[in-house]
Amino acid sequence: MPDTTPNHAHRSGQQRPEDHADHAGKAHSEGGGRPVRRFRMSRVDRVGDMIVSMLARAGIGPFHLLITRGRKTGRLHTNPVVLVEQDGRPWLVAPYGAVSWVHNARAAGRLRLRRARDTREYAIREVGPDEAGPILKRYIAIASATRPYFRANNNSPVEDFIAEAHRHPVFQLTPLSKDAQ
Repeated sequence: MPDTTPNHAHRSGQQRPEDHADHAGKAHSEGGGRPVRRFRMSRVDRVGDMIVSMLARAGIGPFHLLITRGRKTGRLHTNPVVLVEQDGRPWLVAPYGAVSWVHNARAAGRLRLRRARDTREYAIREVGPDEAGPILKRYIAIASATRPYFRANNNSPVEDFIAEAHRHPVFQLTPLSKDAQ
């Protein structure tokens, strides 16, 4: 079962006011701009994740399976993700904020990605807003289902994505083995 329970704690362990979601995942304005939907895993989301996970296992579509080790339990957790290719490098975006897999990846400093029968391990580097902005803009063009979770839209300038980058962690992936891409 995918580990997709939101955990919106900021790095310091304190929560920001905009990190609090309501019970129904309803849209909030968050200080201007268009309303932003809050992530809350529903039954439909779980079924969708199972379908996307099957597609990733078969190597169909842009999907990968992200495998992280629980920072508290040590258990492996798997989540379907969509990577962004930018400047010949793979990037990983957390469109729903600092959910559990983000905390697990930060704690480990590495993660694994699986697509079909190919599994590769990567070192991660979380990037700042200026570097994340162009990646986020490209991400919502690829992963259209996540657009409600962003204030910026396809037509927004990169500066709008830089402004909300604090809400969507972005990781640069570096392959750990020589035969990896």
